[in-house]
Amino acid sequence: MTELAFADSWYWFLIAAVVSYLIGCINFAVIISSRKNSDIRRFGSGNPGTMNMTRTFGLKVGVINFFFDIVKGGLPTLIGWIIFKDYVFAGTNIVVADFVRCLIGFCVIAGHVFPVTLKFHGGKGIASTMGFYAFSLACDEWWYFLIVVVFLFAVLGYIALTEWGSMGSLIGVAGLTIWQAIVFILKYDGELLNGYVISMFMTLLGINLFTWIRHNINIYKLLAGEEHHTAVIKHKNKSKG
Repeated sequence: MTELAFADSWYWFLIAAVVSYLIGCINFAVIISSRKNSDIRRFGSGNPGTMNMTRTFGLKVGVINFFFDIVKGGLPTLIGWIIFKDYVFAGTNIVVADFVRCLIGFCVIAGHVFPVTLKFHGGKGIASTMGFYAFSLACDEWWYFLIVVVFLFAVLGYIALTEWGSMGSLIGVAGLTIWQAIVFILKYDGELLNGYVISMFMTLLGINLFTWIRHNINIYKLLAGEEHHTAVIKHKNKSKG
């Protein structure tokens, strides 16, 4: 492992943060809906995200949007990890790639949720967050990716069956966050008070706060018992006259 001094390389982290934020600002829901001569922000909940795209344009379009958001959250994370995986911060055993992937994930989700290109009103960040965790955990062990895929299908199944979209989304994000946090705790046992490690945990917390803040109305309605069910697949009306 090659040592890297933060003081001498800080600008690389700044560049990574800015580029990641701008990538996050790319809203595929708006792009895809514009190709259909529509604006997803004028339909349904008005949220430019996968769930609203599914309800408005159908499951096929929703899946396409979900895929692009997954890649948006995950691919930059993987690239950052590949670039810095052979470096540790000077005087520590902290792998620079671990710090960088958390930084990139945080900034991509920030860009998705608060995009400057959409006057800081973007999507709720669920798909991009899950993409981040899928690729981030795969950096620890490649087969973690397979487990994440199974976990994502379980979350989608829960949403499809119960029609509790917001609840399923928040459970999914929280579960993956806990998993990633446990991996870091085991990896850096004995160095948990290191500033870089603390920063990594803070970014994971921040990613959760982004999604919870964007779901604040849903959370309030859930607690008040007023949350409406979200039908992912439109049901056919079986009544006859």
